[in-house]
Amino acid sequence: MRDLGAGFGHLLKGQRWVAQHGRSYGFGLLPGLITLVLYAAALVALALWGEDLVAWATPFADGWPSPWLGLFRGLLTAVLFALGLLLAVLTFTAVTLLIGQPFYEGLSERVDQDVSPDGTAPRSGLPLWRELWVSGRDSLRIVLRAAVWGVLLFACGFIPVVGQTVVPVIGFFVTGFFLTEELTAVALQRRGVELRDRLALLRSRKTLVWGFGTPLGLAFLVPFVAVFLMPGAVAGATLLARELLGEDGVGDTADEPEGEDAKP
Repeated sequence: MRDLGAGFGHLLKGQRWVAQHGRSYGFGLLPGLITLVLYAAALVALALWGEDLVAWATPFADGWPSPWLGLFRGLLTAVLFALGLLLAVLTFTAVTLLIGQPFYEGLSERVDQDVSPDGTAPRSGLPLWRELWVSGRDSLRIVLRAAVWGVLLFACGFIPVVGQTVVPVIGFFVTGFFLTEELTAVALQRRGVELRDRLALLRSRKTLVWGFGTPLGLAFLVPFVAVFLMPGAVAGATLLARELLGEDGVGDTADEPEGEDAKP
């Protein structure tokens, strides 16, 4: 229970940090807004043409009598849209982080500098193109893992009783774990921690990870909330990464912001 509270505490500290650093928060909103527009367009297209896609994919049902044809294709259309929505929630963070790599990299560094006893932040030393390649490659791997989990949980959702009670709870914890992995990757990649090692590190403190990622995943279900929480989520994930690695200076950030990032 202590780790659950500590994980949630890092989430709150991250939101407080960006609230105190107005410029970092403003720049951190841009990638989320871009991703939101792209995802909204994709979901609208799925809603408008999903039925046509289902009809194209099920030609064997063309001769079915009414009302079975309409019920069958209507159910598949609803399943397709629900699956698209689930995948959007699971992949939103990864895509936003990929689009906003330079923004979030700088934000995470400033958090490290703020809480580090010597005022320094680890740096990868890699050129930008290489950082983008590593981030994109690892994000794709995580998205594929999350997609597999999403499909499995969606299929289990049709199991009576269990599918409406246990499965959604498991789904929130799975989402929280992958959200935390994607967010802590910003700080851990700068420290040279590879994907396999990151996953092992997170699994070693699952309750801490769930305390951070599960409430965030629930909040991300509310439209537009993800955009406004993303900068603080990156900041909080940096603090979480420091605790996972046992680094010093993980306490509260300074009460008063300093320098050009100070909130006007």
